[in-house]
Amino acid sequence: MPFNALSKGMALSQIDHHYPEQVVLLDDPYLSHLSARLSSAECRQPQFNQLVQRAFQQLFVHVMNGEWPHSQQSLKTRMTEFHDDLRLQAKVFDGQQKAVCVDVARAGMVPSQLFFDELNQLISPECLRQDHIFASRMTDAKGAVTHTALNSSKIGGDVDNALVIIPDPMAATGSSLSEVIQFYKDNVEGTAKRFIAVHLIVTPEYIKKMTNTHPDVKIYGARLDRGFSTPKALACPPGEVWDEERGLNDNQYIVPGAGGVGELINNSFV
Repeated sequence: MPFNALSKGMALSQIDHHYPEQVVLLDDPYLSHLSARLSSAECRQPQFNQLVQRAFQQLFVHVMNGEWPHSQQSLKTRMTEFHDDLRLQAKVFDGQQKAVCVDVARAGMVPSQLFFDELNQLISPECLRQDHIFASRMTDAKGAVTHTALNSSKIGGDVDNALVIIPDPMAATGSSLSEVIQFYKDNVEGTAKRFIAVHLIVTPEYIKKMTNTHPDVKIYGARLDRGFSTPKALACPPGEVWDEERGLNDNQYIVPGAGGVGELINNSFV
């Protein structure tokens, strides 16, 4: 049986919304619980990174179930020697699907390493690599973000027919991720099968930026924060009154949010 996208045959538990169809807002109580705990002002190291890792392990499962090609196979088990005519019928992931995990330093370091390690258990290591990009949010004198600077990178090869996965906790403005994806499209050899952005928290501003600049990117969000939206927008399903939705304060930090996640992950508040 040929490999097919699992997303065609298995529905994820999602929040209904009016954003573009490439946006997946997960309805996962376990992820909701973890994101609430790590957003608490009392949550610091080492608990913070432990919660981030648990959350991205759960996000990893959603991404694999939603995006990875699989096939139905007839497999031997330990009982096959006694009952050779009865085989296990199971869905099995395509171990030869190419993948690239992208660490957007610094907040993306922990989740990207987790995705890389988990994928190494499921697919051929020869089909997998991890890239590193160093991105910085540039601010003006008032602390407002003006643009993103890509300082340096370590890219290990082409992306032809690869699933390029970018796990990054906070999706605030979309400027960093948009620049990173454009960098791959402009400078890295080959055409990716799909870009997949995976986040703990997303904002309406991020979704608008990403779906406008890169409509081919699949977005997974464990939580949507839109704390500054109008009462009308908050009373409606997400995206229905998109122009009245807002999740960022004047310094482009997410509200309710979780604070400076890059700082907390690294225990370095600069």
